[in-house]
Order: sequence, then structure tokens, then C-alpha cells
Amino acid sequence: MKHFPESELIINADGSCFHLHLKPEQLADRVILVGDPARVNTVAAHFDSIECEVQSREFHTITGYYKGKRITCQSHGIGCDNIDIVMNELDTLANIDYETRTERPEHRTLTCVRIGTCGGLQPFTPTGSFVASVKSIGFDGLLNFYADRNKVCDLELEEAFKKHMNLDPIKGAPYVSIADVELINQIAQDDMVRGYTISCGGFYGPQGRVLRADIADPDQNKKVESFEYNDLKICNFEMESSALAGLASLLGHRAMTCCMVIANRYAKEMNTEYKNSIDTLITKVLDRI
Repeated sequence: MKHFPESELIINADGSCFHLHLKPEQLADRVILVGDPARVNTVAAHFDSIECEVQSREFHTITGYYKGKRITCQSHGIGCDNIDIVMNELDTLANIDYETRTERPEHRTLTCVRIGTCGGLQPFTPTGSFVASVKSIGFDGLLNFYADRNKVCDLELEEAFKKHMNLDPIKGAPYVSIADVELINQIAQDDMVRGYTISCGGFYGPQGRVLRADIADPDQNKKVESFEYNDLKICNFEMESSALAGLASLLGHRAMTCCMVIANRYAKEMNTEYKNSIDTLITKVLDRI
């Protein structure tokens, strides 16, 4: 039986995991992930009752009940590096005995749905539309640090994308993670756009935004918008879905991302008041998870 030493599995003095400060009994099987710590309160406002609330840095957690379903809402902050922390620590809470530091004999599967915001890249993803990420192209490189990444990635799509983009090797090797198919059907149903997503390693240059620093490939976004594979296009830019889907698959969990488009890069539109309208997406996910 595998044993996890203190340097690898870091447990706080109160018996909680290192970054999230959650204890195993505080985690529900259904998990809603959001970037903004304040959005946890927005989600939890729909709960019928609240069981516990924990906050540490950008990691804010509320576990409660919604229409008889026990749900944890967890914030992760911005970027795939934070998803690495959150997904790994949630998995330890579910599948490692903190007292013996050994893996639990029976695997516990979490169902994780990330509710986020994104930039739309197509005429059919105007501001306000909802996008479900069927597959996510990770520019962050995170999954490349894990063994067996090839087993949970679409390698043919990876090669087709790199060829289409004529990608400079200096940018690293993108990976294509796959969302849980059944979960996509359960959450997206018939009122969300399904397509590919690019998870970027930043908000400005990596997403083709030009301010005072020029970007290496001025045609990057045009090439991204024109890519098509198996009748699906790249619908949006965001910053977390690739790591979430990839790590969840490696660890034996179900995960997907659905985002509300708050900026359409194709039409050069931006909705800065999106916080007033994302509640519709939150309600859909709560009802369907």
C-alpha cells in the first residue's frame, strides 16, 4: 500500500489539506469550481442550507445543500497552476486516508464542473452565450509534467493543431485534454455551444492582446479562429479548463468546464457587467449537476 510522506502530502495541524484548508469530511462528491473567491458566495446564495465555510488565500470553499444535493463550491483563482493545487488536494481529500497517509482501498469519484468566463472566438459565440469545452488545448504545459498524459489526451488533435498553427517549439508542447463525455451531455444539454477551448498561460500576450509589448505571432488569433477538426471549431479562450479535464482524467474523476462569453474577440465586444448575468449559468449547473 502506497504511503505518502509529509513532504509530499502536506497536512496542516488541524487535519486539513495544505492550501485549501479543507478536511476530508467537508468535501461533497459534487464540486462546482469558480475562479473568483467572491463567486462562491454567489453560488452558495442558491443553497437551501450551508454546512461549512473555509477560506485561505484565493481558495474559498462553501459546502451545503441545493434541492437535496450536497455540493461543494470551491474557488481556484486564475490559471492552470492553481488548478494543479486544487485538483490534487481535492483528490487527496477523497482518496487518501489522512491518518495513515495511505491510499483508500475504494476509489471515490468526484464530479467537478467549472463555471467560468471566457473570450469568444467565433461569430456564433456572442457575449452572453454559454460554451461547454468538449476538449481543451492547453498552452500551459502543466499536464506534460505527469506520466501517462498521452493516455488521457487526443494526440491526433494535438498534431493537427500544431501543424495548422505552425507552432514555434519555443512555446512548448500543447496538450489536448478531454472533458467527461457523459458530464458534458448532462450539463450542456441543448442550450450551450459545444466546441474546443484554448487554455492560455496568460490574459494578454498569450491571448493575442497587444498593449505596449508586441506579441510574437500577430496572426495567432486568426489561425486559432480558422482551425477546425471533426466539424468542431475553437470557440473560446480561457485559462483553466485544460488542466482541470486532464488532471481529473488522470486521477479518475469526472470534470468539465462551461463558460459565459464576456468578450467576443471576433466582434471586438466586451461586457464588463457580466457579474449581473452569470447567475443564469450558475442556476443551470446547480440544477443539472
